[in-house]
Amino acid sequence: MGININDGNFKQEVLEETLPVLVDFWAVWCGPCLRLAPVIDQITKEFKGRLKVCKLNVDDAPETAASYEIMSIPTIAIFKNGKVTDKIVGALPRAELESLIKKHI
Repeated sequence: MGININDGNFKQEVLEETLPVLVDFWAVWCGPCLRLAPVIDQITKEFKGRLKVCKLNVDDAPETAASYEIMSIPTIAIFKNGKVTDKIVGALPRAELESLIKKHI
């Protein structure tokens, strides 16, 4: 499972990280988000040491979600050097998500 982040620790955990960071913007009430969660857990293990994985509950971190214009969830954003380098919306199959990640690590 990824690191749970919020408005208070987003800068430290994501923007100041030297590794590429995958941020899963999600919510407890979101069915597709819950279906994607096991895939995120697998990716966390598979890419350990090469990719940091964080989960941001949009209900608990509304400021951060709004600042990155998260309008639909799940949204997966890849950050490198503090900037979004890729963003996708929807519960993608694992193979597609891995392909996206590999472009950034």
